[in-house]
Amino acid sequence: MTLSELEIGKAKSLEEIAVAEGATLEALRVKYVGRNGLIPAIIKGMKDVPKDERPAFGKAVQAWKAEVEAALEARGGGSQPEAQVDADLTLPSNWRKLGVEHPLSRVIKESAQIFSRLGFTVADGPELENKFNNFTALNTPPHHPSMDRSDTFWFGEDCLLRTQTSPVQIRTMMANKPPIRVICPGRTYRRDTTDATHSANFHQIEGLYVDTKEKPVSLADLKSILAYFAKEMMGDGVTVRFRPHFFPFTEPSVEVDFSCHVCKGKGCNVCKQSGWIEVAGAGMVDPRVFKFVDYNPEEVYGYAFGFGVERIAMIKYGIPDIRWLYENDLRFLNQLG
Repeated sequence: MTLSELEIGKAKSLEEIAVAEGATLEALRVKYVGRNGLIPAIIKGMKDVPKDERPAFGKAVQAWKAEVEAALEARGGGSQPEAQVDADLTLPSNWRKLGVEHPLSRVIKESAQIFSRLGFTVADGPELENKFNNFTALNTPPHHPSMDRSDTFWFGEDCLLRTQTSPVQIRTMMANKPPIRVICPGRTYRRDTTDATHSANFHQIEGLYVDTKEKPVSLADLKSILAYFAKEMMGDGVTVRFRPHFFPFTEPSVEVDFSCHVCKGKGCNVCKQSGWIEVAGAGMVDPRVFKFVDYNPEEVYGYAFGFGVERIAMIKYGIPDIRWLYENDLRFLNQLG
């Protein structure tokens, strides 16, 4: 902007202020001298003005600003709106309700606190992963369907959005020697079609405990810590059961069910009349996984488990649709306050 353009702009602004009233006057104040107004923007851009022209240019801009502020003051449109000047300052202010913790944040926080009492620490890792950490080191067969582009978000041949938080376990084992006792909360991504129970972006908490043969870890240990977690998260009286299953990275593998905390195992709509709610997958770490991270499978034992944070939140708070957790509807969130 040149000096002549500044003069034209100043003349136009003063003409507009001279005939404006009320809300229009306040709008002009914001337009010209507000925090993001025209004149402050010109002042911020003075670094682009040639050095030899900068003194005269700066003097002209400051003069424009002073004349606009004086004109606004004369018309009753200064920095304080008229409504605020005349307000009754003795009246109590409007109370703004404090926000509430999001149910997903609440479940992650509570889970971390529960497992910390059992000696677990929180481990974190990147959401962009490589094929080795996300699939190969977890004993996933080379042509497993989960590697298809229809199931996983790939960025090139060796970069993807992690499909689980298990890669954090791999990174932890590669960087440390046993004993290891960690939980890994975080975002995960899969090419799922969003509906009432599925989302392409969701959260998991996975756990890993590995120790040497002098302190062998067993399936009984796994059941005991999950039973403790179920009681602390869902309330007294909740128990767990294991059902045989298959996962590439654990052997033996189990599905973990919690007894329904609503009907106490008698059968209701929440548990689909079964008395049990499927919550997690778990098992003893497969020896082949230990080989991938340079552990001697003859010298170490370990278990792993994982569950969906959204799944726990939906069960705990009676949420029927996973999409409610992402819509930021304050009417819904305030019910959980």
